[in-house]
Amino acid sequence: MTSRRRLARPGPGAVEPAMTRDARTLPAFLIAGAKSGCGKTTVSLAIMAALTRRGLTVQAFKTGPDFIDPGHHALVTGRPSHNLDGWMMGEAAVKRTFARFAADADAAVVEGAMGLFDGVSGESGQGSAAQAASLLGLPVVLVLDAAAMGRSAAAMALGYACFDPSLKLAGVICNNVASDNHECILRQAFAGLEGVPFLGALPRDPVFSLPSRHLGLVTAEDADVNEEFFDALARAAERRLDLDGLLARCGRAIAAAQPSPGPAPGLERTRLAVSRDRAFCFMYQENLRLLEEAGADIVFFSPLRDASLPVGIGGVYLCGGYPELNAPALSENLSMRGAMRDFALAGGPVYAECGGFMYLMRAVRDARGEVFPMAGVFPFLAAMGEKRQALGYREIVTQTPSLLGPAGTTARGHEFHYSRIVQDSGPRPSGIYRMTGGRGALPGPEGFTRSNVLGSYVHLHFAGSPEIPGHFLRQCAAHHAGQASREKAHD
Repeated sequence: MTSRRRLARPGPGAVEPAMTRDARTLPAFLIAGAKSGCGKTTVSLAIMAALTRRGLTVQAFKTGPDFIDPGHHALVTGRPSHNLDGWMMGEAAVKRTFARFAADADAAVVEGAMGLFDGVSGESGQGSAAQAASLLGLPVVLVLDAAAMGRSAAAMALGYACFDPSLKLAGVICNNVASDNHECILRQAFAGLEGVPFLGALPRDPVFSLPSRHLGLVTAEDADVNEEFFDALARAAERRLDLDGLLARCGRAIAAAQPSPGPAPGLERTRLAVSRDRAFCFMYQENLRLLEEAGADIVFFSPLRDASLPVGIGGVYLCGGYPELNAPALSENLSMRGAMRDFALAGGPVYAECGGFMYLMRAVRDARGEVFPMAGVFPFLAAMGEKRQALGYREIVTQTPSLLGPAGTTARGHEFHYSRIVQDSGPRPSGIYRMTGGRGALPGPEGFTRSNVLGSYVHLHFAGSPEIPGHFLRQCAAHHAGQASREKAHD
């Protein structure tokens, strides 16, 4: 059957697929790992590639606060992949997001994050793949790293199946299998295990490996993968996995187009510049959709390649990514650095997260100790280290009015970075966030402001606080209108 797969990333306008069908059911399942690093992304991509190769339109999703895996999903399916996180987004938003984007697909595949039951804490399953499966009524495909394991793999799978009996286990896939004999032993072990179907095994093969670096897998923008890579994954899934058995056991999820309320009455649409290139590619697709719904006409730009900001914009959304790996090129782009600094210091609304926040600092010092000047909006040096500086879910409450809303605005997100803030001299700007993590209050400061700029290491998901995009866009619209009035008066 002719493949419908498109390996180019969705273009700037592909924030939301067209919704053309009424509510209906479609095959859907969640692929979860026993732990991080077990190969669930490889298995997920292999299944997505195989289903796409069969001619199905596959809608991919990713649980948890992950930016990298959805990029790889988009490469193989040709459609943007969307995050589902019960803690950051809220349960209702998880259901709406799934229904909205699965509505015109033939099948939906959700890849879990970390281990199946890992979420915000050891006491709660919030934010976990298991929570998403439960909310959406999806059966779970459990991926086990079977290296150096035989019959013990069946015991491990049984433990996962019994931990939460309310979850339906569609089956188990063993990864990293050493030989045909190894696979035979695994099949024998699962044959006597009632209610835990064995769906197959993928071999230990470097051909199927995706490269990693300090924040996880290499991004889709940088990974050296092509059509042959996905074809090899698809062939392996067809030969070695029981895809027909999986589709027969998987759920029939309900999906329906979700009507968009559109911008608030009286709110003019405003051009919003959003960073997108290999240095700044960490963004939630749902954040972009909510911004568009609030009145943003999104125009993407590259701090790496472009000489200036897009014309006619009301504000800037600087996403996270890998500025430390692209520091020389970012630093050499003097024109863009100057344009960003001038826009920010002239009162232009700029919201910057993690890598975008680092770009607004005075400089970035990479892992080799080399220092590269950046935009200079904040008087900080972002110093890369060998050890992780922060990792975990975050809830923030603003202490003063800001781009996010009035004082007391609450939002949820995630923090993960290896750099730390260093300030050589001068008074350090105070942070406006009061922040808590999985174990309670966290020391500050966080959420730094200057002029009409807000920068933070925390990546926020707007679905949990849907009033934020509208507030941000109103300030962008006001700035653009003021700028237009000043230019008219000058003329």
